[in-house]
Amino acid sequence: MIKKYIALSLAASVSLFAQSELEEVKALLAQQIKLTKALQKRVAALEKEQQKAVHHKHHKKKPAAPAAQPEDVAPAQSYAAEEPSADVSQQTAQTFDQKSFLPDIALILDGSAVGRSVDNSTYETRYIPGFSSYDPANVAEIPFNKNRGFNFNYAELALHSTVGPYFDADAIFHLKPDAFEIEEAYITSRSLPDGLRLKLGKFRSEFGRINAIHQHAWRFTAQPLVYEALLGTEGINDAGAQLQWVLPTDTYVMAGIEALQGSNDISFGNIEKNNLYIGYLKSSVDVGDTSTLLGGLSIAHGKNDTGHTTDIYGADLTLKIALDSYSSIAWQSELLYRDKKHDAGSDNQAGFYTQLVYQYNQNWAGGVRYDLLFKNLSGQPDNLDRYTAMLEYKPFEFTKFRLQYTYDRSQAFGIDDKRKNTSELLLGFTIEAGAHGAHAF
Repeated sequence: MIKKYIALSLAASVSLFAQSELEEVKALLAQQIKLTKALQKRVAALEKEQQKAVHHKHHKKKPAAPAAQPEDVAPAQSYAAEEPSADVSQQTAQTFDQKSFLPDIALILDGSAVGRSVDNSTYETRYIPGFSSYDPANVAEIPFNKNRGFNFNYAELALHSTVGPYFDADAIFHLKPDAFEIEEAYITSRSLPDGLRLKLGKFRSEFGRINAIHQHAWRFTAQPLVYEALLGTEGINDAGAQLQWVLPTDTYVMAGIEALQGSNDISFGNIEKNNLYIGYLKSSVDVGDTSTLLGGLSIAHGKNDTGHTTDIYGADLTLKIALDSYSSIAWQSELLYRDKKHDAGSDNQAGFYTQLVYQYNQNWAGGVRYDLLFKNLSGQPDNLDRYTAMLEYKPFEFTKFRLQYTYDRSQAFGIDDKRKNTSELLLGFTIEAGAHGAHAF
């Protein structure tokens, strides 16, 4: 009987405890519901106040706003649509940073140590048979790696700045031991509609694959032989205007036209007025998940120093295969053909290069290139060629050392018009400091 009484007492106690806990939970739930309703009312009130403020701002009389800013304009370089209020002016004064209005500045240093099978005085008389000749009174400039031994090739100073909502400004200077040169100086539009872009000033033409790329960004230290033969060591770098249009297609397609003065005296050189016109079409397409194919067609038409016209046609193709995050293989080839007219008729000459570069990782790369001039003047050699191999080491992103070997069968020296095969071993370095834009691969 006692056991039964104890059991009944325990059951009653548990029931009372459970009932008490249930009531406590109900009270807490009711409190949470009440708090949630209060928060909802507060949110609704704030939204209503915000809508009133926006409505009042939109109906406030103000001058028309300028064209929309591109996404990459720095906030400190944006232009307001109306005069700022006192509060905004005070806030601007407190947050103003003069550094935001300074241009991006980059300094590039380039030098080399060279071993060559011909001495310096002989090397200065070099020329390409059929494409150029030796003139003791007008010796062609050798811009890079001129001497056996040590060379300081140049210091490049590059400045870039956004100068408002409509233009960027760029200037690139070459500082050499005996010269100061304006390599490029131009403005580029920022906000033209429908994929258009305008460039005005002195700039490297985007004719072909590498003409617009600076020497320090080449995959090989030397310029391709066909470029040197048809365009000279400076390439097409001239004053004028450029208009480019990126077509509104799923595949990247860019068309460009340029009107230049025509001061390149290797193929053009008549500068009585602007006489050089260039057009090109460039495209790229992804091939699978890891490969990209780039191609381009170019034409340059202008007057040469005889008063007749020169036409240069170009075609280029590049395939890049990404192996992993830092490893890749890039195969690049380009063909140039020149029709240069003169009083006695016309000269037709052509050549190409093909190169393969293997990027092993973010530090090491190696490559080979073959150059050939296969079409020449009557009586001149058609087998002018050059072989190049290079090994590149980049201990850091902006530091580069390159070991390059070249065997060249395209050169003649002096006035005897005799070809002489040369060998060259070069160790070069390039240092980049500051803010410098990336070049195309």
